[in-house]
Amino acid sequence: MTTSRAPRVAVLIPCFNEAVAIGNVVRAFRAQLPDARIYVYDNNSTDNTAENARLAGALVRFEGMKGKGQVVRRMFADVDADVCVLVDGDMTYDATAAPAMIQRLLDDGLDMVVASRVSEDQAAYRLGHEFGNRALTHLASLIFGAGAFTDMLSGYRVFSRRFVKSFPAHAQGFETEVELAVHAMELRMPVAEMPSQYFPRPEGSHSKLNTYRDGWRILKTIGRLFKNGRPFIFFSCLCIMCFAVAIGLSIPLLNTYVATGLVPRFPTAILSSAIGLLGGIFLVCGLVLDTVTLGRREAKYASYLRCPPVNGWDD
Repeated sequence: MTTSRAPRVAVLIPCFNEAVAIGNVVRAFRAQLPDARIYVYDNNSTDNTAENARLAGALVRFEGMKGKGQVVRRMFADVDADVCVLVDGDMTYDATAAPAMIQRLLDDGLDMVVASRVSEDQAAYRLGHEFGNRALTHLASLIFGAGAFTDMLSGYRVFSRRFVKSFPAHAQGFETEVELAVHAMELRMPVAEMPSQYFPRPEGSHSKLNTYRDGWRILKTIGRLFKNGRPFIFFSCLCIMCFAVAIGLSIPLLNTYVATGLVPRFPTAILSSAIGLLGGIFLVCGLVLDTVTLGRREAKYASYLRCPPVNGWDD
């Protein structure tokens, strides 16, 4: 006998001081996804965010550790649904895009659909932010060998259950979007992007994003993920740098030795040898850690496979 059921959908909204916008966000997603459960996670707000979300019909929960990454980790651990919609609570994302994004996930058997932001209003998506986003996206694609994303830092995504329950969240702040993208790249998950309107914040609402501080944190996160996810390439680069410096220091010594048979600058010779040895250590570290990383990746993939695919409703 064949049985089927509709997938359970949850809308996850991390919030910090979004009292002005959160009620409208909850109502907009309730109108588009009437059967979904809408969760608002309040991250130590000092305004009426939690009360306004509850009045709009959301299930309100709290996360005491500050930072969007902390909230995402808690939401992914707490909520059990077949499909999860992650969206910011600032009313900048288009709720009407959610049904199509979910349908794309189900129809194509995907694990993540990202809303690629489209806006002609510079107040909504400033050119500096757009340039930084695209630069970081291209850098991550270059490092991790995938070009599936054009808007890696979008805060509006749809996930399968197997993505959510296999995601090893480590980020604390806005760099969590980078981790989400790299997790999909590392396990070579089926993903897609769909264009979606991006709007200015409502009057009285203020962005929590600091361009330079959060941009630096995102860049550091890419570097950390590069070291952890591609250790052989990372440490090989350090090895090559050390060997280049060591060779540069040793060439004048070698020329003097060939001409006179003497090595008059012993400190330089010792420094060159030490830097060359350090390069060799980096190479060995890369080889060892590459094997360890392969085991970690296989463990994550096994965790991913333990969950059934989101389109596998028929028995």
